[in-house]
Amino acid sequence: MSLRIGMRIPPRIGEEGIEAVAAWAAQAGLNALDVPELTTEVKAACDKAGIAIGSVDAQGVSQLLSRDEARRADAVASVKKQMDGMAALGGKIMFMCLVPEDVTLPRAEGFAIWRETFPEVVDHAEKTGVYIAIEGWPGPAPYYPTLGCTPEMWRAMFEAIPSKHFGLNYDPSHLVRLGIDYLRALSEFGERINHCHGKDTEMLHDELYECGTLPATFGAKYDFSEGAWRYTIPGHGEVDWGKVAVRLDRLGYEGAICIELEDHRYWGTVEAERRGIEKAAAHLAQYFR
Repeated sequence: MSLRIGMRIPPRIGEEGIEAVAAWAAQAGLNALDVPELTTEVKAACDKAGIAIGSVDAQGVSQLLSRDEARRADAVASVKKQMDGMAALGGKIMFMCLVPEDVTLPRAEGFAIWRETFPEVVDHAEKTGVYIAIEGWPGPAPYYPTLGCTPEMWRAMFEAIPSKHFGLNYDPSHLVRLGIDYLRALSEFGERINHCHGKDTEMLHDELYECGTLPATFGAKYDFSEGAWRYTIPGHGEVDWGKVAVRLDRLGYEGAICIELEDHRYWGTVEAERRGIEKAAAHLAQYFR
């Protein structure tokens, strides 16, 4: 199975500027970048380095789920304009995480707002050839308000909007920490996958004994953790990437697997981030190239 392996741009690497980022990514054997915004400068730097655009972040997403109708209308107009801009530069995948403006908003209420707001957004995605990919990070504790982070919600959302232009960013790390079968999710919702993240989760069994599935009362021992689990690079967690690759291949997925670096061991300096990306890419390359 041959897929592009890329990365979301970690903060320290990103500080070097898009030309340096794209050049280093190509040198490291990557061939895709997820970018916060697609501009002519970003496009030119990626083209020069032979790097494809994996996904483009949507801006102002939380306002799409505002209780304020006027703020929602402004956000819809803004996202549609962003789609126009990225499509003009060849961008295809718009990445978003549906965390509401008010993180105390109950998910059922958020879903009702989403159902009103998103048909217009997806209709514009169809017109511009853009595919939306929502990520299943459940959101900040203690409310976990994100829409689209469980099979229960995906089923309801895809029934409401059948268009393939509204789909998933498949990131198994979130499913592992939530106790959701990440392979079964591929089987049921695989046809709605528009993008993939290469990230993993290690379950910390001593910490699970200490605080169960609740966030640690006195703070997690590791960064990118809430107590009983920690995010990590592929190959250092619970995900069987060989089985993921087999299922994505069967589904005919042809997009990118972009490493999202959230691992305390590979953080804080450019050198640490580069090591983490290189190790993650080497592991994924066993299955996706």
